Amino acid sequence: MTPTSKLEAVNIMLSRIGEAPVNSLTSGLEDAELAETILLATSREVQSKGWVFNTDLDYSLTPDATTKHINLPSNTLKVDTRNTVRKSATDVVERGRRLYDRSTHTYEFTDNVKVDIVTQLDFNDLPEPARRYITLKSARVFQDAVLGSESLHQFHRLDENQAWIELQDYQADTGDFNIFDSYDVAETILRDFQYVTSDSSSIANTT
Repeated sequence: MTPTSKLEAVNIMLSRIGEAPVNSLTSGLEDAELAETILLATSREVQSKGWVFNTDLDYSLTPDATTKHINLPSNTLKVDTRNTVRKSATDVVERGRRLYDRSTHTYEFTDNVKVDIVTQLDFNDLPEPARRYITLKSARVFQDAVLGSESLHQFHRLDENQAWIELQDYQADTGDFNIFDSYDVAETILRDFQYVTSDSSSIANTT
């Protein structure tokens, strides 16, 4: 079985409102264009949480030779400096798609900065569990926007919940998390656990 393509995802969404499938993403069908827009927005939202498949740890960012600014890659969704405890000499955050040092009030850096960085991947570059969850969540949002059927909403929510569980299983299986590895790892696990718990609760309780 091949992974779900973007076209297949759009056609799954169209099927949830009783529309016939399209042969390409440039069909010109208004509902297909809306479905693709929702799919892309949902993909960005889900990926912004940061997963093992789209997070690079201890990633080195280099200042521009001329401006000394550190510009973030265009597909950056979230960035976090590697310091586990804030240092009085540096306090680096993202500002205007660049790194900014709040302690010295400057965008200029003389040395590389190590960060954990979350990037947005193309839908077709995602692992299948992520594609499936994004597709089913998008299908539920799409149906809500176009038809607004409460009975279909509840039906689609069940599929979405199952896909969420499968995505969490994938994260746990591939993340190789070990809380004894380091403080950084422990902190990440606890942060992810808090998100998983709260998000799963919100899914279960939302109607």
